[in-house]
Amino acid sequence: MELPDEMIAGTIDTHIHSGPWLRSCPGRLDPFQIAEQARDAGMKALVYYDHTLGVSAGTAWLTARQVPGIDIYGGIILTSNLGGLNPRAVKTALNYGAGSKFVHMGAHCTYHLASREGTMVNGEPVRFADLYPKFAEEELSRAIRIPLEDPISSELEEILGLVAEHPEVYLNTGHVSGPEAIRLVELAGKFGISKVLVAHPARVQLSIEEQKMLAAKGAFLEGCVSDWFFHRGLPRTNYYVEREYRDEIAGIGSEPKLSGIMPWISDIREIGFEHFILGTDYGIRTAPTPLEGMRLLMASLLDVELTPAEIHLMTRDNPAKLLGMEISG
Repeated sequence: MELPDEMIAGTIDTHIHSGPWLRSCPGRLDPFQIAEQARDAGMKALVYYDHTLGVSAGTAWLTARQVPGIDIYGGIILTSNLGGLNPRAVKTALNYGAGSKFVHMGAHCTYHLASREGTMVNGEPVRFADLYPKFAEEELSRAIRIPLEDPISSELEEILGLVAEHPEVYLNTGHVSGPEAIRLVELAGKFGISKVLVAHPARVQLSIEEQKMLAAKGAFLEGCVSDWFFHRGLPRTNYYVEREYRDEIAGIGSEPKLSGIMPWISDIREIGFEHFILGTDYGIRTAPTPLEGMRLLMASLLDVELTPAEIHLMTRDNPAKLLGMEISG
């Protein structure tokens, strides 16, 4: 009964939505409360996300100063609020606060995801792009896209060069399409980027063979508790402040692989524990707290008969490698 709580000690959650929050999409706790709970449970480190304004490096720096005893990291998520693929934003974030630990290629404002968000009309799903011409004109037109063939834009080239110049920083593929994620891993290799994390919404679009191929190239693959334990179809403004842009139909919940923990863990077993980093993706008000999410992850993985060593590989050792931290014994 006590084992899941005991196993939290030393773990690292690399995917926490810490706030600040949109008023239309409130959080469960503030960044300081999240860190205090994690520290008191014995966790080693947290990685904070801000997918609205994009930069969590400042929030992480402030939290680390106020909550000693646990390492807190932040980074930059490229958003349309920041101008999309904006090298100046990346350059600034790398020198902001304690410095960005990751550069993330977009969440709800990638073309892949934004083009799939929508609402239910008369019982049928309708994309915002079809329902609101203004959405297509103003949002899809500036959404982030990764070219699948050369040439790439000068902006993307400069961003990848900046990441390559900072070996302590990892590239996160973000919520792009599966082919775009493969392309980003290939580009990372060309630019000499040493650490890449394939974000969970991109990963679940890939076949087992494609995931194995990316793992063979040295990329880590992400899995999150929210893949299989989260609300589905609850309208909320993930990114946009307009009330009419409350998404009901898209996101990772639309992927058939995410029908429960058993298909999810089956993929992880087949590809190999050494290639995965598991986090919670929690922080939003309608989800458990991040700490409870980590306990839930520990208990669930024990229930599907993973060993403590296998679980700690994905929640402690692999995340430490990604972050450049010493691996706990």
